[in-house]
Amino acid sequence: METNPQYCPENIGFSTSLKVGRKAKPEGTIVNIEGVKIGGTEVVIIAGPCAVESREQLFETARAVRNGGAKILRGGAFKPRSSPYNFQGLGEEGLKLLGQIRKEIGLPVVTEVMDTRQVELVSAHANMLQIGSRNMQNYPLLKEVGMSRKPILLKRGMMATIEEFLLAAEYILNQGNDQVILCERGIRTFETSTRNTLDLSAVPMLKRLSHLPVIVDPSHGTGLRWMVPPMAKAAVAVGADGLIIEVHYKPEEAICDGHQSLDHDDFINLMTDLKKIAEAVNREISLPDPS
Repeated sequence: METNPQYCPENIGFSTSLKVGRKAKPEGTIVNIEGVKIGGTEVVIIAGPCAVESREQLFETARAVRNGGAKILRGGAFKPRSSPYNFQGLGEEGLKLLGQIRKEIGLPVVTEVMDTRQVELVSAHANMLQIGSRNMQNYPLLKEVGMSRKPILLKRGMMATIEEFLLAAEYILNQGNDQVILCERGIRTFETSTRNTLDLSAVPMLKRLSHLPVIVDPSHGTGLRWMVPPMAKAAVAVGADGLIIEVHYKPEEAICDGHQSLDHDDFINLMTDLKKIAEAVNREISLPDPS
C-alpha cells in the first residue's frame, strides 16, 4: 500500500542537508555543561525555581534539588511575561545570586537571555543560556548566542512546527556552536484545560531527525503541579535525554508559576520514580547516596 509522503520524516529537507540533521552526525551530539553531559545514557534533570526571588528562596531550592539528584540549577533572572505589570525578574541582581549559589552549591546554572544586549552579561554568570519559547525565532539573538560558544537550551516556540524548531537551532549551529539542547515545552492548541499541550511525540521525532539532545519541560507543558510527575515519567519513557522541572521551596508563596512548581518532597519522590522508569528503558538516573 502506498504511504502518504507528507508523514515521512526522510522527506523533510533539513533532515539530510543541514547541520542540525541526524545525517550530519549520526552518532549524536553530547552537550557538556561543566562536566554534566546531556545526550548520553544518563537522563539529566535540571530543576529550580521559575524565577529568582531572593537569596533564601534560591539557596534552599538549589540545595534541595541537588540533594534530590538534579545536576543543573535553573532560575530566571529576566522573565518574559505576557503582562508588563507582572514580575519581570530581578535582572542583574538575580544573575549575581545565581552566580553565588552556583559556587556554594556546586551546580551549573542555566538561565534565560532575552536580548542580544544581555548575552555577554548573562554569559558571565550562567553555564548555559536558555532561549525561551517567545524568542525561538528571534534570529539576531540566535546568531548572537551561537557566537557565544556557551551551551544553549533552545525551547520550542508555542506555535512552532518541528521544522521551524529545527531551523531555529540551525541558526545557532550555523555560527559554529553545536552545543545545543532542544526542549519540548508544550504548544498552544485549542485545549484550555492545561496551560499548553505537551507534545511528547516531538521527542522521538526530533531524535530521529536531529543529532541534538532533546529534553522536556513538563512544568510549562501542563501548567499544573499534579500533572508534572506523570508527564515527566512519560517523557523519560519516550526517550527524552533530560527534564527541566520547576521546584520551589514554598510554591504557594511563589511570585510566578507556583501552581506548576513542585515542592521539595514532591521532587524527591518524583526522582525515585524517574529512576525506575529510566532503568526500564535502558537509561539511567544517578541519585545521591542517602547516607
